[in-house]
Parts: sequence; C-alpha cells; structure tokens
Amino acid sequence: MKQEGRAWKFGDGISTDHIVPGRFYHLRSKLDELAKYVLVDAREEFAHEVQPGDFVVAGSNFGLGSSREHAAIVIKLAGVSAVLAGSFARIFYRNAINVGLPVLVCDTEDIDDGDSLVLDIENSVVLNKTSGKRISCQPIPPFMRKILDSGGLVNYIKEHGGFPK
Repeated sequence: MKQEGRAWKFGDGISTDHIVPGRFYHLRSKLDELAKYVLVDAREEFAHEVQPGDFVVAGSNFGLGSSREHAAIVIKLAGVSAVLAGSFARIFYRNAINVGLPVLVCDTEDIDDGDSLVLDIENSVVLNKTSGKRISCQPIPPFMRKILDSGGLVNYIKEHGGFPK
C-alpha cells in the first residue's frame, strides 16, 4: 500500500502534551472535537491546515510523556496517513499501531517541511518526490502489520478472534 502527501516537519521530543494539550482534556470523549487541536502547541496552524494523507515527520522520541492513547487517535482523525520519526516513545508507538496509525522509524534529516512524500509501507521506503531521495525505514514487524492492515487492534480481534501471532 502506498500513501502520498505533504510533510509537516517537527523537531525532537514532541510529547503527548504537544500532541494533545492538557487544557483540552475535557474533550477526551469527543475525539473529533479534540482532533481540531492536535499539535496546536507544537505548531499552531497544523490542526487547521493538515490535509488527508499528509505526514507528520519528526526527530527523536516522538510521543514521549503520558500513555494517553488519545494522542495517536487524534493524529489519525486529523487525516494524517503516517508518522515518520527518528525514534518513538514505546507506549506511543504501540498505541499508534493499536489504533491503526502507521508509525515508521527512519532518518528524517532529508525531509523538509512541505516536501511531497510517497510512503511504501510494504517495502519500508519513503520517496521524497521533492528532492528525489529514497529513505529506508525500519520494517514494521509482521504481527504489527497485520494489526495495521485491519485498521487497528480492535478490528483485528473482531476479524480474527484473537491477537496476531
């Protein structure tokens, strides 16, 4: 499966508080509303200008902080097709996979804000159409790919009656 969109570049250490600011926590049961404020503290215009299919691109330790699964959910609800980062906080990484949001570890130095990207998840490669560079990503483990292919862990369990092996 290939996904194409624009890169939104962020730096290192984007926390779950950057993704879902605590002052909007009262919206946690209204996820579509909460998604209107995704990443507002990291980049004010993001939530209003992100387009379906766009990519969040970051440096190291994306998603650090609390274990709020809301952070991954609202990124997905905002229309982001995948998050590409140098590294992820472990709990965010698993939350993202479990809600069906692709997250790939790769060197993002050769991706600039606004670049046009094509992600080939099956081959773990990002093509930066703007620069012409190909960027290899760490492959997503097969059992996690099964979860993503089902649209998340809940869907996988409904379809297959248990956890992937």
